[in-house]
Amino acid sequence: MDPNTYIPKLAKITHIKEEVGGARPIKTFRTQFFENNNFSFKCGQCAMLSVFGKGESMISISSTPLIKDYLQFSILKMGRVTSSLHEKQVEDIIGIRGPYGNGFPVEKWKRKNLIFIGGGIGLAPIWSVLNTALGKREDYGDLTLIYGARTSKDLVFKEELEELRKKMTVHLSVDVEEPDWKEFVGFVPQNVLDKKPSPKNAIAVTCGPPIMIKFVIKALEDLGFKDEQIYTTVENKMKCGVGKCGKCNIGIHYVCQDGPVYSWAELKKLPQEY
Repeated sequence: MDPNTYIPKLAKITHIKEEVGGARPIKTFRTQFFENNNFSFKCGQCAMLSVFGKGESMISISSTPLIKDYLQFSILKMGRVTSSLHEKQVEDIIGIRGPYGNGFPVEKWKRKNLIFIGGGIGLAPIWSVLNTALGKREDYGDLTLIYGARTSKDLVFKEELEELRKKMTVHLSVDVEEPDWKEFVGFVPQNVLDKKPSPKNAIAVTCGPPIMIKFVIKALEDLGFKDEQIYTTVENKMKCGVGKCGKCNIGIHYVCQDGPVYSWAELKKLPQEY
């Protein structure tokens, strides 16, 4: 990390993919730094993206640390900064500072079976650790993805998900029935209970809307998962990234530094402010 962490590094947008259209659009951006500044990150960490003249926003890094050629961010259009990012084109310049946060303890999960459970744009931070596990396939046991969205049009990484089926177990779902949809219909926690992943020698990683995470954790507990086997992310608004502004605190914890990744054993001990 640069000694002056408030100064963003300049990066160029090299690729843009529209993941989801409609009222809640999602785009995936790939970026490259103009200078080699040894940006090194862990799965689950975030970076602060700057649109000059508009502001900056903390975004999960969705690419794997195993790839050194680019950083990838999948972004839901919501506010001023993310709307400005959605207007950007290939070759446009943005600022990136970070990385921030603690990351997933993937080294401790070697030889474990990994179950990834995501909803909507919540697949983005999971995507980093999932592809890291695939890139070091011999280090891990069985890999399973349970992922859903409101509709099939709201699923991100559609083409990649089809390729993923060749490498691991993938269970998809939509909230309500659709013509020609042949997979699970219902909410993600219901799909978890339907597929019944085994807690034996397993780690479950979940990310999505807070209400989804709440019921996914309950479903995992019902299936026999212990608190220390369940990991999630806390998406409190992170403004400075360095634990100074206090916007993201949960009790004495600053999510931008102590999180965003927590085991359920850790998270349930904190004030229920998230």
